[in-house]
Amino acid sequence: MMKEKVTNLRSTPAEDSFGQSILIVDDEEDVFYSFQRFLEEFPLKAYNAKSGEEALKFLRSNTVDIVLMDIRMGGKNGLETLKEIRKLSPQQIVIIMTAYGTCQTAIEAMKLGAYDYILKPFNILELKSILIKAMEASKLTKEASKESPHSSVDRHGLQIIGNSPAMQKVYKLIGQVAPTNATVLIVGESGSGKELVARAIYQYSLRSNRPFIAINCAAIPENLLESELFGHERGSFTGAMAQRIGKFEQGDGGTVFLDEIGEMPITTQAKILRVLQEGEFCRLGSNEPIKTDVRIIAATNKDLAAAVAKREFRADLYYRLNVVKLTLPPLRERVEDIPALVDHFLAKHRRYLPNAASRVSQDAIKHLMAYHWPGNIRELENVIQRAMVLATSATIQSCHLPEEIRFYQKKKDSKKTSSAESFSKELNTLIEEIVAAERKENRVENLKTLFHWIYNHVLEECGGDESKAKEILGVHPSSVDALK
Repeated sequence: MMKEKVTNLRSTPAEDSFGQSILIVDDEEDVFYSFQRFLEEFPLKAYNAKSGEEALKFLRSNTVDIVLMDIRMGGKNGLETLKEIRKLSPQQIVIIMTAYGTCQTAIEAMKLGAYDYILKPFNILELKSILIKAMEASKLTKEASKESPHSSVDRHGLQIIGNSPAMQKVYKLIGQVAPTNATVLIVGESGSGKELVARAIYQYSLRSNRPFIAINCAAIPENLLESELFGHERGSFTGAMAQRIGKFEQGDGGTVFLDEIGEMPITTQAKILRVLQEGEFCRLGSNEPIKTDVRIIAATNKDLAAAVAKREFRADLYYRLNVVKLTLPPLRERVEDIPALVDHFLAKHRRYLPNAASRVSQDAIKHLMAYHWPGNIRELENVIQRAMVLATSATIQSCHLPEEIRFYQKKKDSKKTSSAESFSKELNTLIEEIVAAERKENRVENLKTLFHWIYNHVLEECGGDESKAKEILGVHPSSVDALK
């Protein structure tokens, strides 16, 4: 049975949204009662549905501003229900909640038009922020109409691994941009998985039944790159014995991925710009324009804005590529994903190394999570593959990892320990000197001496940044001046 509760209104910044409503869809009754308490500070009328079917029945005869829905439920799951909601009301604000934040779940939810999604257990501040934004968005978009994406493709090959907050943001953006034809610029360090992200955008796009053509601009010699991209006519240059169809012609109707586009020669950049602007190109040796309908996804590990300033990259092409910029985090900024990545690489390489190690010890995992990974995911995969070969038992131990990984944390710990021991020793010496000088009565001077000694040490660690040193010590700037 549908439950309803009207909240007690309080004076809040969101009070101008009075009259808005929310439908909470979850098959656990306790969830609704928890939200009843949580929503007391929001000017929202709350309804409850225990299944996707019940929610759809309610929405066919009622309107609400926000739907907050779990993914895993009996009967229709959250994604199936979301598809139906989009058909009923394309502008409906839907927030998905899930305890299983896989990349497929996140991308699919955002692609299907979810306003946002949040992981269980909830971060209260994040949930409040999402609800406030959703309430405002509902007010602004009630008259808007969005078509629901309708493609259906097999995504079992999608291999983006990680549920860290940094990757959740990536999944959201993939889901939002994939069903459009917008040009995407993927920025990230070498080995961070830019091509995987490009393929995910393609797999979730409306062009997924058309070709995906990947070109590494840094791997093809400059004199051959244009021929590779645009094709050539017979006799157009020495060695051109026959007509060649280029990648843009092969990929008509599909997606062309230009990896490491920052390495592309200036002359070729001008021709790529023409493809983006006019949707046409010419084969080498021909003046006959050829029309092409391709979506371009580009990737780089370079700072293209800096390259533009140095005139190493065309400004007009940069602005054309940078319609949607997706920044991929380096592995060191999402170390919580390392255990899942390790499991993935173990399973992947066990297919070719059936007798190799199948698990990693906790001590080895600690070393892997402590390392800074300059080569990112590609480096991690190589390390795991190497360790699988070297391990003499079913478990990869720390001793099977390269020295730079085994001793990386030890060096850091040793440095910290040495620093802490030195600090403690110097502080004890200072106290002994104060006591030895029999300055027991001059407590203010003793306090000043101790404070300035500690302050100077913290200041040194902060690189001379006085504001940061005072913030770390939790003292007001005037307190430091008073003790001078």
